[in-house]
Amino acid sequence: MRPAKILLYGFVALVLTWLIIPVVITVPMSFSAARFLTFPPPALSLRWYEAYLGSDAWMQATRVTLIVAVSSAVITTMLGTMAAYALNMTSSRLTRGLQIVLLLPLVVPIVITAVGVYLVFVQLGLLATMTGLVLANIMLGLPFVITSVLVGFRKFDATQEMVSRSLGMNRIRTFFIVTLPQIRPSVVSGMLFAFISAIDETVISLFISGGANQTLTKRMFTALRDEIDPTIAAISTLMTAISFIAVILVAASSRRAERSRGDA
Repeated sequence: MRPAKILLYGFVALVLTWLIIPVVITVPMSFSAARFLTFPPPALSLRWYEAYLGSDAWMQATRVTLIVAVSSAVITTMLGTMAAYALNMTSSRLTRGLQIVLLLPLVVPIVITAVGVYLVFVQLGLLATMTGLVLANIMLGLPFVITSVLVGFRKFDATQEMVSRSLGMNRIRTFFIVTLPQIRPSVVSGMLFAFISAIDETVISLFISGGANQTLTKRMFTALRDEIDPTIAAISTLMTAISFIAVILVAASSRRAERSRGDA
C-alpha cells in the first residue's frame, strides 16, 4: 500500500474517531448510577431512563417532538415531491432560481433563519404553537426532500410517462401508477431525513417553542443550563438510536432500489 493512501486512511480514521467519541462517551454515562454526569460510570443503573419515562414534563416534550416530526415529515414529503417533480419537468432560468430559493435553508446560517422565523411568527401569533413548529420544520426539511427526490427523477426514464399519457391516462394518475413506484426509495429517503431533521432541530426551537409546546431539544438545553442532569444522557442515547435506525433504513431503501434496477 502506498504511503499516501496510508496517510489518507489514517486521517479518515482520526476524523471518524473524533466524531464518534461523544456518542461513545454518552451511551455509558446514560447507564450511570451516579447523581451527576461522570465518565467512566462508577456503577451501572437504569435510573435515568426510569426518570425520563416517569417524568410528565419530559413525556410532554417527547410527545410534542414526535407530533411535530411526523407531521412535518409527511407534509414536507408531499410538498417536496411536488416541487421536485415541477423542477424536473422544466429547465428555464426561473426554475433554476426557484430551486436555489427552495434550497436556501441549507445555505443560510441557522441562527439567521431562526431570528427571521421568530420575527415573522411574532407578527402571526405562531410562537409557542404546534402549527408554528410544524411550519418551521417544513421549511427546514424541504431541501432534503427536494434533493433526494430530484436524484430519483434523474434516474427515471421520462418516456414512460409520455407512453402512459399517450394511452389516455392523465398526468396525476400517471404519476401515482407509473412514476411514484419507481422513485419511491428517493421519496422515502427524503422523508426520513426530514424526520431526523425535525427531531434534532434545536436552534429554531429555542426561539419559537415554549410552554406546553416545548420540544425535547429545547427542554434538554434548558436542563443543561439549569442543572447537569444525567437524564439528558439517557435521552441523547435514545435520540441517537432513532437517528441511527433512520439512517439504516435510508441505506437499506437505496440498496433495495439499486438491486431492483439491476434486476430490471
